[in-house]
Amino acid sequence: MLHINDIFLDPPKSVSVSISPSGKIVEGSSVTLTCSSDGNPPVQKYTWFKKVDKDVQQKWTGQIYSITNIRSADSGEYQCMATNTQGSQSSEYKSLTVLHPPKSVSVSISPSGKIVEGSSVTLTCSSDGNPPVEYTWYKGSSSVATGKTFTLNKISSVNSGEYKCRSSNKHGEKYSDTVTLNVLFTLYVIVGVVIGCVGLVLALVILFIW
Repeated sequence: MLHINDIFLDPPKSVSVSISPSGKIVEGSSVTLTCSSDGNPPVQKYTWFKKVDKDVQQKWTGQIYSITNIRSADSGEYQCMATNTQGSQSSEYKSLTVLHPPKSVSVSISPSGKIVEGSSVTLTCSSDGNPPVEYTWYKGSSSVATGKTFTLNKISSVNSGEYKCRSSNKHGEKYSDTVTLNVLFTLYVIVGVVIGCVGLVLALVILFIW
């Protein structure tokens, strides 16, 4: 602190961030972040930072940081730093969470590859959304299950078909692409093995004769 003719010069103090509107922020809306501070002489520069996980990025300069048509990628923790001729002071981080409908919905099948009658198969639906999503499974146009995973035990030919999942929350819904489940008959597999063995035997015989 510098004292000149009874004037106290200080670096910025009580630096804080406010977000407007407060409360829940939905994707597509506009948001304003305001940095407040006191100090003498007045603050000359405000610098904004955004932290996602451990990555900190400088985003903007100015007392007010406005985000129009906000997206889920704008979620994170925001901090402002106030600077005058006597020094700098940073605010605490302020969390900004953007609510949005499901995105990037996809289905995976385990095990992958050929699916044999009598085995077990698990379909898993993956998606992001805020608030958390709910999943519904469809075979064709009929709803068959709910939940992130859908397991078929002792699978049979009647389980063959096209499957997709719907990911939904209060802000919207999105469907995955369709995946096709082909169940091989046990007889088909046995015939395939036999044909393969016969082919191997014939090859050995021809090689021996040759």
